[in-house]
Amino acid sequence: MLRGLLAAGESVDLVVSRASRLTLLDETGIAFRDAHWEQDLRGWLARGADGKPHTFDVDVTGVRHWPAGDLAAGPSSGSYPAKGMLIVPASTACVAGVALGLSKDLLQRAASVTLKERRKLVVAVRETPLSGQTLRHLVTLDEAGAVVLPASPAFYAGATHIQDLVDFVAGRVLDAAGVPHRLYRRWEGELGGGSRG
Repeated sequence: MLRGLLAAGESVDLVVSRASRLTLLDETGIAFRDAHWEQDLRGWLARGADGKPHTFDVDVTGVRHWPAGDLAAGPSSGSYPAKGMLIVPASTACVAGVALGLSKDLLQRAASVTLKERRKLVVAVRETPLSGQTLRHLVTLDEAGAVVLPASPAFYAGATHIQDLVDFVAGRVLDAAGVPHRLYRRWEGELGGGSRG
């Protein structure tokens, strides 16, 4: 998704929560450190969904990193210029915090600001199954104007690798944000299109 935003010429304000750092390290072996964020981000973006190095053109000049504990950061204020916010992936704890209007970190504060300013907020929840409480939180976010986008890949686009499935979800997030991309093949109204690769 970050590669898609940067390829579309979008500037990105990046906040990586503590939980995201732990998940990133656990699932990919990639560390993300505030003091070395640019180097770590380049390493992160140069890998595919399988965690293996890929040949992606990685230019992070359009990214500004904000530590998750910095509640005085730009995105914590409604006067800070932003088109919207994408929370990818969104844990159920994050969903609850945003739905309840908590501001325990910059991620939650920026999401609250995004909602109050009536900007686009896309929340890509990835956990499954979902409890009744989480479903109620997701309904609250929907009612507040957020786009609730479960990280559910589709198979009609002819996926042959896990990266294709990841690109589909990233592309759907970018679609919801109104960002042009070519991360997946779009539905063309013809059954069996995915099998034609």
